[in-house]
Order: sequence, then C-alpha cells, then structure tokens
Amino acid sequence: MSGEMEKPLISHHPVESDSSLAEAPTVGILGSGDFARSLAIRLVGSGFSVVVGSRNPKRTAGLFPSSARVTFQEEALNGPQVIFVAVFREHYSSLCGLSDQLAGKILVDVSNPTEQDHLQHRESNAEYLASLFPTCTVVKAFNVISAWTLQAGPRDGNKQVPICSDQPEAKRIISEMVHAMGFMPVDMGSLALAREVEAMPLRLLPGWKVPTLLALGLFVCFYVYNFIRDVLQPYIQNRKSKFYKLPVSVVNTTLPCVAFVLLSLVYLPGVLAAALQLQRGTKYRRFPDWLDHWLQHRKQIGLLSFFCAAMHALYSFCLPLRRSHRYDLVNLAVKQVLANKSHLWVEEEVWRMEIYLSLGVLALGTLSLLAVASLPSIANSLNWREFSFVQSTLGFVCLVLSTLHTLTYGWTRAFEESYYKFYLPPTFTLTLLVPCVVILARGLLLLPCLSRRLARIRRGWEKDSAVKFLLPSDLLVEKTSHV
Repeated sequence: MSGEMEKPLISHHPVESDSSLAEAPTVGILGSGDFARSLAIRLVGSGFSVVVGSRNPKRTAGLFPSSARVTFQEEALNGPQVIFVAVFREHYSSLCGLSDQLAGKILVDVSNPTEQDHLQHRESNAEYLASLFPTCTVVKAFNVISAWTLQAGPRDGNKQVPICSDQPEAKRIISEMVHAMGFMPVDMGSLALAREVEAMPLRLLPGWKVPTLLALGLFVCFYVYNFIRDVLQPYIQNRKSKFYKLPVSVVNTTLPCVAFVLLSLVYLPGVLAAALQLQRGTKYRRFPDWLDHWLQHRKQIGLLSFFCAAMHALYSFCLPLRRSHRYDLVNLAVKQVLANKSHLWVEEEVWRMEIYLSLGVLALGTLSLLAVASLPSIANSLNWREFSFVQSTLGFVCLVLSTLHTLTYGWTRAFEESYYKFYLPPTFTLTLLVPCVVILARGLLLLPCLSRRLARIRRGWEKDSAVKFLLPSDLLVEKTSHV
C-alpha cells in the first residue's frame, strides 16, 4: 500500500497505451526561434521528452525549458522518430546534409509562407520539404497555431490543428500528439492540400470582408448625402460656412443611419428565405448563392450595426462639448434677451426629445444584448430555443425600437418643406425604407394562413408531394394521415 501511495496521481508523461506515443515519447525540434521555443514549452508541459537541434546550442540553451535538451542538429536526430522542422523555407536546403539521419522519420512542417511567397511558389512548403527528403514522411501541422497559443494553452486561442499528409499512420501519430497537447486535430487529407492549409493564416478576417465593405459603402453614401444637405446647401444658397460640422456633426448624423440599415439587413434575408419557401412549397431546394452568403454573414452585419450604434452614442455625448455648440447657446440666449422673451418652453418638443432619447437607449441596450449573445462563449451556454429567442425575437424587438426611435426623431419634419434641401428628403426618411419593409413582411408572416403553411414546410411538408402532412394540433381533429 505504501508503494502505491508514493505514486503521483497525475503523471507527467502520456498514459501508457498501445499507441506510438507511449513507445516513443521523445520528440525532436530543428530550430531555435520563437515558435520552436513555444513548441518546446508546450511539449514539455504535455509530458514529452524534447531534444532541440540548434546550430549554436550554447547560445540558445538558456531560452528553452530546463528539461529540454539543447544540442547540435546532428545529435538531436539520433533518438526521436518525430521531428518538428521549425525553420523557414529558404533554410530547408541547409538540412540536406542530415538526410541520412532523417531517413524514415516523420517530419512535421510548421512553417508559413509570406503572401508574396505563397503567390510565387506553386508548391507548398510541406511539398517542397518532401521533395528534398523523399525518404521521410512529411506532415503539415501546427502552422495555424500561434506561438502565444502554444505557451498559454488552447483556452486562449483556436483549438483546431489542421493536419495533412500522404501517410495515414503518420497522421494518426501526429493527431495523438495534438490531442496530448490539448488541441483538436482536423484531418485535411493528403499533402497536396498543404497549400490550402498554409493559406489559412494569410487570410485577414475572410468572413468580415463583405460586411465591412457593405458598412463602408453605406457610410460613404450617407456621409455624402448629409454633407450635401447640411453643409453644401447652406454654403451655396446662404453663403454660410458650416464645414466645421464635417468631423463630428455629419459623422454623428451618418452613424445611426448606417446602424439602422445594417440592423434591418440582418433580418431581411430571413424574410426573403421564408418567402422563397412559401413560393416553392418546399424547404429542400437550395437558396440562391447570394441569399445563402447573405444568411451566413448576418452575425458580422449585426456586430457592425452594434459598433455604429455605440459610436453614435459616444458622438452624441460629445456634441455638447463642442465650442460651436457653446456659441450657439450664447447666441440663442442673446436673441432671447433682444426679443424680450423670458420663456421658450415648447411642450411638444420636450416630449418628443424625451421619448426619442428613451427609445434610443432601449434600442441600444437591446442591440448590446444581441451582440453579447453572439459571442461564442455566451452562445455555447444557451440552448437552441434560448439562442433563437434572443437573436430572433429580441432582434425584431430591437428593430421595432430603432424604427420608433427614428420616427420620433423625425416627428413631423418629413412633411415640412423647409427640411427638403436641394429637393432632397431628410436622411431619416431614407433609412426607414428597408426597416419598414422588414417589419411589414414579418407582420404578414405572422398571419395564421402563412405562418401555419411555413411551419409545415419547415417540418418537411412539400406542395407537390402525395404525403398529407399534419401539425400536432391537427391531430385533435384528424387522427390519421393518408398517402
């Protein structure tokens, strides 16, 4: 019993099994750069014995964990069966002198090309390494994991590790190593797909490209429109210079327009998809590509809407701090004294402003809840019904609140001739077009005749099918179905 109690509960080495990791826990690393050091730290922490091959081991030994053995490259290849090649592509040729010692070993290529190199070379770094060492098995892995993630662990970064190789046994061994290090291996196929794996770190937010361009396009359009109405028109017609409004006032007028339209564009594709399903009478036909991509980008569009709304709130808080605003207040007070008016209280304007601000705060608060709920850490803690309620029901409530906020801001200005500058309607009237269409369409889809038909379609009913599909509520009236 005493001998058993002396054994540690958690071993520093992988649990013994029939896998190759239990037979050969020693791992070699060629290279002494930042990624090699982070890789050594992660391997040592995962229970592996690490030997590092360096051209100058005395200079680099102090940078690695004390339990990792740092030696010359030739000596580092004697024992390990798995060798991580942590050097750049242009230095692969310097390893050709070690080809005899590397024969039969598994080489894990962790390098990433630059964008220029990726376009210049037709073959991937891993394929180039395999051509230099034909007697070795090359595996592409760990190139999408940053050095920081290796040191901090998978909790602070992406857990997926794409793996590709022409040898299934080599992929199995590296996959077990990935599991032991706390990551999740993803089999990408043969080594011919290494070029696609190496292109992953070169992409800059691929899912955000279209939504960002959409937001920028809307911002430019509304900014130019507000510039013409609020700055250019007074200058041309009345010779009043209001160019000082460009940095703050015009931007603050543009941001809510962009946020409002983007929010409506989040729910417009769902309405279009429902209309297509009702028109086709089935859910088993693919949506058009443009609609499918639109549906996939709704999260990014919603987050950009929240960003614009939050910036609008910050800009609104800054409006009273402007020097021009203070001058306007002084001028208004002087005019009041000169006109001998002691009371300028307008009941309608007071109520309009109070309601307008209240609805704006409610809309921003609801939009903030939607943005927080879309984060993976929060979304993963919600079941499907909760997530659907937050993103669909509360999202539609947020759209309605934003519409009421805009309507209260406009009040009766849409019917006053003085607000049509250069015969252009006020900006808020343009932003109301898409949201009102979405709200009206959602209201129509709530009608029993349409909602019940849509529910049947989404549960498998087809218009041209011979099967008579019944909702659970229909079973109270009709107990049987006929084919």
